[in-house]
Amino acid sequence: METTFQIIQGGMGVGVSNWALAKSVARCGQLGVISGTGIATVLARRLQTGDPEGHYQRAFHAFPYRQIAQRVWDRYFIADGIASGTAFKSIPMPGVGFSRALTELTVVASFVEVFLAKEGHGGVVGINLLEKIQTPTLASLFGAMLAGVDYVLMGAGIPRFIPGVLDALARGEPAELKIDVEDSQAAENFASEFSPAEFIELDSAAGLAPVPQLKRPKFFAIVSSATLALTLSRKSNGHVDGFIIETSIAGGHNAPPRGPLQLSQRGEPIYGPRDDADLQKIAAIGLPFYLAGGFATSSQLRWAIGQGAAGIQVGTAFAFCQESGIREDIKQQVLAMASSGNATVFTDPQASPTGFPFKVVGLPNTLSEAEIYSRRERKCDLGYLRKVYKRPDGTPGYRCAAEPALDYVAKGGADATPGRKCLCNALFATIGLGQVDQSGVEEPAIVTAGDDVVNISRYLQPGRTTYAAADVLRVILEGVIPAPPGVA
Repeated sequence: METTFQIIQGGMGVGVSNWALAKSVARCGQLGVISGTGIATVLARRLQTGDPEGHYQRAFHAFPYRQIAQRVWDRYFIADGIASGTAFKSIPMPGVGFSRALTELTVVASFVEVFLAKEGHGGVVGINLLEKIQTPTLASLFGAMLAGVDYVLMGAGIPRFIPGVLDALARGEPAELKIDVEDSQAAENFASEFSPAEFIELDSAAGLAPVPQLKRPKFFAIVSSATLALTLSRKSNGHVDGFIIETSIAGGHNAPPRGPLQLSQRGEPIYGPRDDADLQKIAAIGLPFYLAGGFATSSQLRWAIGQGAAGIQVGTAFAFCQESGIREDIKQQVLAMASSGNATVFTDPQASPTGFPFKVVGLPNTLSEAEIYSRRERKCDLGYLRKVYKRPDGTPGYRCAAEPALDYVAKGGADATPGRKCLCNALFATIGLGQVDQSGVEEPAIVTAGDDVVNISRYLQPGRTTYAAADVLRVILEGVIPAPPGVA
């Protein structure tokens, strides 16, 4: 499988980079990417809203283990959809030891999203996962590989054990992933485990079916420095196939600045020359690399290629196109603000419970407003960004800096909770799948985008108020290479 594409569509947020967006990009000859973040909850809640066009039913029928698929379908599908103002059925929170039900849901969810993204064309599709969300990773990867995913993209950490995981799963062998556990000793080993053979045994109808030998997807690590790229290329437990070099103006989580944290007058982290990746050193590694964060024009693509890059990754431009999973009202608000020159992005050093800086678009009635944030009752009921820590009895516990402050401190967390936001619940609200409380009030949204959100009106054709993924590709590829099918 050759790396022939010049544009990677970013795997954004929770459900923003959905199968429809990835399919549109892949059909145009570029790398379409689905987001694997919170994929189990995405599917569970989508099924509870119904399946009027039959897409999910079609994907479930394609899942190779029918009993498992049927259990997931029966557990969550509501034919006419839940009533407005009704709470979604909860699912188990991810932890070091997955329950059978959550394992099944995660594998099926990852399979379904990749299957639908790849259906009906010969393009390439990837899945994006976050290294800091470790416990669902193995099940997510297996489900994606069952559907024939072509690429795995992973950042927000040092994912040096993922190549070996992909090798094991491709051979049908058990895989193990070391889990970062706070307060543990170096010699202590906490790990997540997944066995393809044991998963298949959950479907008694499969009988003595052999464990499948799967295509090993290529692995691209998302990094911000030449040092990390070199470390991963030399010290990973398997082959790294390429890199995505992300700058500090990209959306979502950013790598913190090097050295002591300094804030601007606006309260944003200050990045300097030390935070710029050395592209010559990265090129010398000899693996293909793509530049990400503010590279969304034809001139920037040409510049990237001139630096030795194979192309660029583009996120923000795709986040607000017609096919993305963001709520339509939010898209229209952000597009209107960008068109009028009023769009703003704040790199918030406090928002994420992970401690990483997080880009937040200023938008009315979202968590970007202090009043909305202060009104929300703190709770942790999804758990994707929880950190694992070792309890006094040696067992793993879970804490999140965005949960109720007293709970967090009681679990041994430092008193660093002011300003922390529940990104899990807020990002689900951004795609129209927000949980509602007993009074029918939905969780407030949060919108993340890169600094380039101020320029997204460049993709609008005259007289239009929306644009498609193909419009993004048309603008970027204009004058760079002949437009692939579907872009002209």
